[in-house]
Amino acid sequence: MKRFFLVCLILLCGAGVLFGAGTKKKKPLPQDFGSVTINNFSQQAGMPPVVFDHWVHRKNYTCRLCHVDIGFGMTANSTQVRAADNSKRFFCGVCHNGTSTINKVKIFESCATSYNREEYKRCVKCHALEKDPAKEEAFYRFQEKMPRETFGNGINWEKAEETGQLKLIDSLEGVSFKKSSMKVQKDFALKGKVEGMPDIIFSHAKHTVWNGCEVCHPDIFVGIKKGATKYSMIDLFDGKYCGVCHDKVAFPQSDCKRCHSKPV
Repeated sequence: MKRFFLVCLILLCGAGVLFGAGTKKKKPLPQDFGSVTINNFSQQAGMPPVVFDHWVHRKNYTCRLCHVDIGFGMTANSTQVRAADNSKRFFCGVCHNGTSTINKVKIFESCATSYNREEYKRCVKCHALEKDPAKEEAFYRFQEKMPRETFGNGINWEKAEETGQLKLIDSLEGVSFKKSSMKVQKDFALKGKVEGMPDIIFSHAKHTVWNGCEVCHPDIFVGIKKGATKYSMIDLFDGKYCGVCHDKVAFPQSDCKRCHSKPV
């Protein structure tokens, strides 16, 4: 009888593991928040997938520069970047061309049509075989200097920009067009639909620093009038509207108070 109950207990535990697996989304570690795996063509060419770390680029460049001027899509693997494109100075090759610099340091060159054993060390800077402890250490060294945040990657990027700790590049010669300045719209409130939940305060000023107008309008928000676009939190958690960036690169939507900030 005891043996029967023991067998039943093992089967029940096993079933719980099987049916419970994959139901809970794993929370990424701070250094991995915003990391994107790009694998459209890498493995076909005999290379490991590319692991793109947003934090490395976000500390120097605006989102708008990469996603509008250079032309990267807003979802992973949507851009279809090939090694040949990078070699011709498109996409990653705009900056990773062997001649461009950032803070007086030369940016390493991206893809080449052929490479030797020594040059392969350069390839695996992006085509990651496995997790690199040096990258993780570099992230935490950078994080230590930045204003802290509870969620996401633990960095308050908005505050770092406001205090001048980050000086963002928003244009590149030969790539960006000169833009006339526009009047920044005032902050406005969006009514919370749950009783007792503070209203959302949306700030155009905070978003335009990173995104300009072009990242959000018209691809994400078609309407430019308050209330013209209808959406719910379900849509946002499904990766639409605000969820295009938040939960992926910008602070996660689980940080309710960052948006629902109007005093009750």
